[in-house]
Order: sequence, then structure tokens, then C-alpha cells
Amino acid sequence: MNTSRPNILFIVVDCLRADHLGCYGYPRPTSPNIDALAAQGAVFEDFFAAGVPTQPSFTTMYTGQRPLTHGIVSHKSDDLLAPGSPWLPSLLRKSRYTTASFCCLARYQQWFVHGFEFLVDSTTRYHDFGYTCETINNRAIPWLRAHADEPFFMVLHYWDPHTPYLPPEKHRLFYEGDPADPSLPDTLAPLKDQYFRIMWSKWFEKLPAGMRDAEYVVSLYDGEVHHADDGVGALLHALDESGHADDTVVMLVSDHGELFYRHDIFFDHHGLYDGNIHCPLIVRGPGVAAGQRIAGFAQHPDLAPTLLDAAGEPIPEAMEGASLLPALGGQEMPSREFITTSECTWQKKWAIRTNSEKLILSRQPDFHGMPRVELYDLKADPHELDNIAASQPERTRSLESRLEAWISDEVRRNRLPGDPIMLGDITLGRAWADWIAQGRP
Repeated sequence: MNTSRPNILFIVVDCLRADHLGCYGYPRPTSPNIDALAAQGAVFEDFFAAGVPTQPSFTTMYTGQRPLTHGIVSHKSDDLLAPGSPWLPSLLRKSRYTTASFCCLARYQQWFVHGFEFLVDSTTRYHDFGYTCETINNRAIPWLRAHADEPFFMVLHYWDPHTPYLPPEKHRLFYEGDPADPSLPDTLAPLKDQYFRIMWSKWFEKLPAGMRDAEYVVSLYDGEVHHADDGVGALLHALDESGHADDTVVMLVSDHGELFYRHDIFFDHHGLYDGNIHCPLIVRGPGVAAGQRIAGFAQHPDLAPTLLDAAGEPIPEAMEGASLLPALGGQEMPSREFITTSECTWQKKWAIRTNSEKLILSRQPDFHGMPRVELYDLKADPHELDNIAASQPERTRSLESRLEAWISDEVRRNRLPGDPIMLGDITLGRAWADWIAQGRP
């Protein structure tokens, strides 16, 4: 990549699992435009969220810090961003980039306003059943055409793969048969006893009555991935028409993935299994060789340093991530033996992941009845279905000790009163807790 000041087009697709894209090996043709983008640049194979879900993840992307450092470990919490946290949009605006955000998060947390000269949020008009990639593009593409000749940092936050999965008919390509066929196993049966049944009543009213096959709902998710892919294609076409495709860094990522119906989690983005924390990261830009596949751990804190590096701007010392720009130029990735991630929204959990195993540690009993400690052999059991913690006590103790030591070091370094996952309270899960306390209907 050259050292001139490229434009930056930063695309975040909410709830997008890496393993449901063709460029990550998915057999269904869900993502022709994203796959084409990947072929023109680099795919990071081992990119993971440092904290889930959306607000911790976005805050991590913009600060270049881990959630434990910037202080946002929960979604829709009352916590505030730690004073003095570095902030990518503000840094780029200060260096005379024209900054624009097509994203709803500023409506929820005030720090997402910072640094943006232009901020467009259409969710108040088109929430739930109408906030589509077309809605965003109808506002973003005219802006791109008007400002393409200025150095710009442009953020788009597509929502199509987020629940409710209701893709237009032309995107419903991935299911054959009747999902209510009584001969099918009822893989949706456990949902009948879950709080999410109440949350999703309006959505499920729009789906076939008597559904039994959870894979039908997965097919709708894939339809929404295909839908978002259309939006990405239209946006990239507009960039091509502007004449600035060659001098623009395009970075496509997700904030987290989605879990469908394993681990007792139905169509939501909580839990620290790979389906929720393994995210796509695709980069195309000046000097990035086409067709690269880059192995080695990377996480959301690496994005802000990478984009600042690409813009020729200094990386603040307070940022904890590492620039991936050298790796995009053919050099080695940052060396990491393990990564950590956390959640404090529906459940209070930490995870530590190596290339071959993952340990998930719960700070309190969860609503799914999972044990306090889970250990998975990722080579033998990539879908994390066989918890071997009890049968592998030495491996379990070793990883748990490593995780607890890392948390203790970070708590001490940041001068915190203790582990914020332990001390904090779940946010969205409060309503579920109230539902259980009142007696399940």
C-alpha cells in the first residue's frame, strides 16, 4: 500500500458470520459481490471480535482498544466511554478527512457522534422491517458522488442479516420444501419455552405457521446476507463510477456473527462460540496485492491502527491494537499465541482461544444452563459441540489460569476495581431474568 492519503470506505455488516460467505468457504452462493471484493484484495482468515455485541464491538473498532480498557463491555449499558480514549473518526477529521457515518449508533450512545461531520440515521423512520441496504445506499451513494473528490472517511453500517430475517423474495434462494412438514424433526421446539419466542412474535407471524425446521430460518439469514451483498455491490459500483476506486481503501468487516439453534441460542448474537465471534475482515486498496489469504490472529482493536497507518497518520500510544498494514504488504502478521473475548449483555462470560482450543468461563449461571467452564478441541470439534472440560482437567486448568492471569494483568494496568464482567450487570438479559422470576408462561 502506498503512503499517500487514500480515501477510506469502511463497511460494517451487522451480524455477518465469516463462515456464511463464499470467500470463507461457504457452499451457498450468498456473497458474489463480497467474494469479488475479496478476490481483489486480502482476506484475513482468523479475525475475531474482542467483545460482543454491537456497541462494545464498534467502540473497540473506533478506539483501537479492548473493551476492558475503553470501558464498554455491554450493549445499551449506562457505562460511559473512558475519558481520553483515542477515537478514529476524530483523528481522521483532525487530519482533514471529510468524515461521514451512515449508522444508527449515535442515537443510542453519545460518543458515536464524535468526529463525524456528516451523520445520517434513518432507523427512526425505517426500523425493524424496513431499514435495508437500499435505504442506506439511497442516502450514502449521493453523498459519495458529492464528496468523492475530497479525502473521505465514510462508514456504512448495514443491518440486513440482523433479526428479523425477512429478505425480499428475490433473495429467498436457499431452501426447498415445506418447513412445516410434520415429518421433519422439530428443531424449533426448544424455542417455544424461551423468552425469545415473546421477543420475536411479530417476526414469526410473518413466517410459515407451524414451522419445525430451524434450517429454514437459517436460509432466511442467508437470504439477508445475499441482500446485504447486493447493497455492497451497488456501493462499490458507485465508487467505481466516481473514478476513485483505485485510491480508496475498502475495509469490510462485521461487528460480530450470529448463532442459530445450537447451544440453546436461537437466532441471536450472544455467546462466545466461533459462530458469533469469528468475523470477516476483507481489505482492498492501493498497494494491496489481489488474492491474499492472511492467517494469524487479528481482532477489532487492530482496525483503527491499520486505517491510521494507511492514512499516513501516527498511531496513538493508547491504542492497543497493531497495524495490519505490514501484513497487507506481504510481511508477517503480529505474533499472538491466543486471543480473548468477552460478553456482558445476555450473559457474563470470558473466552480464551488458541489455534487449537477454546475455553469459555462464565462469571454467573446463564439462562441456557451451560456449565461454568467449557473447553472445546477446535481441531476435532470445530462446531464446539463436545465440552471436554470434565474429561481434560489439566488442559482446562491451564487455559483457565492463563485467562485469569491475563484479566488480572489488564485490570491492574487499567487501574480498575476488578474484572468489569464480574462486577457489571447484564443489560439486555435483565428482561429475560425478570421473565424467569415472574414464572415462564
